[in-house]
Amino acid sequence: MEALYTAVATATHGRDGRAVSSDGKLDLQLAVPVEMGGNGQGTNPEQLFAAGYAACFASALGLVGRAAKVDVSDAAVTGEVGIGKQGEGFGLAVTLRVELPDSVDQATGRKLVEQAHQVCPYSNATRGNIQVELVVE
Repeated sequence: MEALYTAVATATHGRDGRAVSSDGKLDLQLAVPVEMGGNGQGTNPEQLFAAGYAACFASALGLVGRAAKVDVSDAAVTGEVGIGKQGEGFGLAVTLRVELPDSVDQATGRKLVEQAHQVCPYSNATRGNIQVELVVE
């Protein structure tokens, strides 16, 4: 694959540190979530992954929608990323909740969401590695 764009970010001090992109547009305080024993006073990698996956999936949905001549421009994608123990380490599970415009019928919407799941780079990166559930609302 030849990259069209490469994002660069540096994190220091792990989950209790800071994440900064090379262009300075992203500069976030990181913190362990309260549910995992932290103070929750910053964002965390799971939130960042959820936001990135949701945005990328929404773009993929728009791409397949345009190809099918179906207007999904008002669709909303909510990413839920769970973290938990998996063997000796930790694993992730993802749920993508896709809210389609009322003008899109359920069968068409489901087909477009499945097609977007084949196109989205996040879906391609996680396939076979992370459980991803697609929910069409």
